[in-house]
Amino acid sequence: MIITRRYNIKPTKEQEEKLFTTLYLCRKLYNYTLEQRQKYYKDNGKGLTYTQQQNQLPLLKKANPEYKQVQSQALQNVLRRVDTAYKNFFEKRAGYPKFKDKFHYTSFTITQAEAERNFGKKGYIYISKIGYVKLNQHRNFQPTKVKTINVKYHKNKWYVNLSMEVDGANLIARFDNCVGIDMGIKDIVITSNGEVYKNPKWLQKSEKKIIKVQRKLSKKKKGSKNRLKAKKKLQNLHEKISNQRRDYLHKVSYNIVQDNDLICIEELQTSNMMKNHKLAKSIANVSWNRLSLYLEYKTELYGKVFVKVDPKNTTQICSRCGKIVKKGLSERRHVCPYCGLVLDRDYNAAINILKKGIKLAG
Repeated sequence: MIITRRYNIKPTKEQEEKLFTTLYLCRKLYNYTLEQRQKYYKDNGKGLTYTQQQNQLPLLKKANPEYKQVQSQALQNVLRRVDTAYKNFFEKRAGYPKFKDKFHYTSFTITQAEAERNFGKKGYIYISKIGYVKLNQHRNFQPTKVKTINVKYHKNKWYVNLSMEVDGANLIARFDNCVGIDMGIKDIVITSNGEVYKNPKWLQKSEKKIIKVQRKLSKKKKGSKNRLKAKKKLQNLHEKISNQRRDYLHKVSYNIVQDNDLICIEELQTSNMMKNHKLAKSIANVSWNRLSLYLEYKTELYGKVFVKVDPKNTTQICSRCGKIVKKGLSERRHVCPYCGLVLDRDYNAAINILKKGIKLAG
């Protein structure tokens, strides 16, 4: 099983200049190889492959000595990104590949990490052509498990994303503790055990600050240093909100996985739900997809079972008698006219989700 963990790095000024140079050269190569593919197809009626472009890389480096500043694995990964972009386009997973500017090419990848070479110095990570960079190791990991190192510049900070291989425990033979999870906006999580995880409303709490900074930014002259400062301030605000959300969802998912053996959740189509402009901002803020992702990989990591169920009628079905009890979005209580059951509508839905999940899990 492959998981990715992100760590903050703190390069020196000299190292930061080298990192920016690496990003610039990788982006330059990306745009060049993309243009090369387009021209080749126009002239020959067929496309270039990754292998063909990789075979041309030594000649390109010889003609452009500046590329010697970048590790060869990082350059090969650039070609792989172009190839992946075309594959995603042909398989209708994405649009036609576009040329990248500095705002849309912000990372490079070293595809073969080595524990002794990259993590031989405690508190540092060695990045070829850059040197030993200070690593904020807020969470321990096994260097021998790290497979790839992705260096990313995001909102004025540098990070490394370490992809590592971990051994998930064997699946448990029986389920001692099971839980169904209903996800909402007022409360992010309501479980069939009666637990409720409130929505901290990170975005709403910071909205006034964001609007204030956005107004100041709009009044600054384009290209000025003051505009750049205002832009960085706005980026830092959004970064803080993102970090708060990520931290909270990690804690929620960890608690749920530690306390339960079978976790059942709705398979929500959030892209369709986001079309409702009245709810779009609230849905984006609670990040149901991110929570689902965290639950899924943590269940695999800790040897638990994760099941996604069809959300159809989970709110409308009575969890006691199984009859359909129609209710609108404004109705927050489930009142069954058939068996007399009265309880919170989300709690009722969580119980139905658990029942469906147990059937699927056998």
